Amino acid sequence: MGVNTVQPMEISRHAGNGVKTPYVPPEQLSCGQKTVRWFKKYFLEGQHLEEDAAEELQNLPENPTWHDLIFIKYRKFVAMLIPFVLMQSFWWMLAIRWNFFRWYPEYWHMPVTMILGSFVGGMTSEGSGAVAFPVMTLALHIAPGIARDFSLMIQSCGMTSALMCVLFMKVKIETRAVVLGTLGAIPGFVIGVHFIDPLFTGPQKKMMFVSIWTAFAIALGILNSQKKRATFREIPEFCFWKGFVLFWTGFVGGVFDAFAGSGVDICIFSIITLLFRVTEKTATPTTVVLKGINAVIGFYYRAAMMGDVSEMAWKYFALSIPVSSITGPVGSFLGSHLHRQVVAGFVYILEIVALAGFLCTKPAWQLIAAGGELLIYFPYSSAINQYINFLGCIIFGGFVFFSFISKSGQYILKGIEEKQEKERRQAGSV
Repeated sequence: MGVNTVQPMEISRHAGNGVKTPYVPPEQLSCGQKTVRWFKKYFLEGQHLEEDAAEELQNLPENPTWHDLIFIKYRKFVAMLIPFVLMQSFWWMLAIRWNFFRWYPEYWHMPVTMILGSFVGGMTSEGSGAVAFPVMTLALHIAPGIARDFSLMIQSCGMTSALMCVLFMKVKIETRAVVLGTLGAIPGFVIGVHFIDPLFTGPQKKMMFVSIWTAFAIALGILNSQKKRATFREIPEFCFWKGFVLFWTGFVGGVFDAFAGSGVDICIFSIITLLFRVTEKTATPTTVVLKGINAVIGFYYRAAMMGDVSEMAWKYFALSIPVSSITGPVGSFLGSHLHRQVVAGFVYILEIVALAGFLCTKPAWQLIAAGGELLIYFPYSSAINQYINFLGCIIFGGFVFFSFISKSGQYILKGIEEKQEKERRQAGSV
């Protein structure tokens, strides 16, 4: 036997003993096989379920009962069917009784938009309002107040349908982020809708909505450029200060909800992914549940407590329900199977499209506040160029903030890893 025929041995350890196994060379894959493997990795990764749900599915009996089939084996398909049947049943009874169909020729824009909006809302960390608000304000030139109300109203149905789908599928969520984020978002929304929303003009609201979340998308992209970065299924080593951060993050998100109809979901998502290093596979369904709850609260407060929702918002809402109740759960179902990098990719695309669409409207309002400093350096620039400079400064400032959050998360992660390594050494020395 020649030297070249000698195969190395791999050593694995079982119960402390070295066991030699024959060396197996890596399998050579064709281009087509590599493509299939890549597709399965990123688009068919599978769901991250709660531990009890995963155990039930793994231990499914050979002869399952009807209960096992409905609530275990085919639970994810039943999860999409339940909100669809409930929402469609109630809507068709009301639509026939009050003849909603007569409004479609004039108000067809938002039902069509919400085909994509609710699908994206169910799949990503950005609720359907993140699509509805820029479309209504930038493309249809509808007042931001009406766009805000419609966003809350339609998410109270679409995101609630997605919420039901997520909970019934028993996909892993960060419950503490939902509870504490909601507790902070409620006072944030009330204060925001009464005191902060009136301070800004329509163009300012559009600008803040687009620029801040564009900065977040950039920071998330840089974070995900780190190959094989460590992530957690839930917030590690949860303590008081982390709960405090979640509460105030929810408060800030509630303020964003007050003028844009969307914000608390993206705020919580940004903190738990950048600071606490929770995987997007957990963070996304968490924000779906969070947004569904807060959309209902915001809708109730605007419609019942303030009572000044416009007729246009009501009509758009009535016509968009059947679409949102379908595409929202479908988005949650598909999103729960995607790799976290793909989920993050949808966030990047949304923000790029929103920013590009915003700039295409050629906003020409004069700079205020921090923008006044730019006038010193650009005294002869056109209003549009000044605006773009101002927009760039806000995006840059937001990027610096989110980068700081990301660096803080890296510091926290390092501390956790050092603690775990110390515990492993202590356990090994015993």
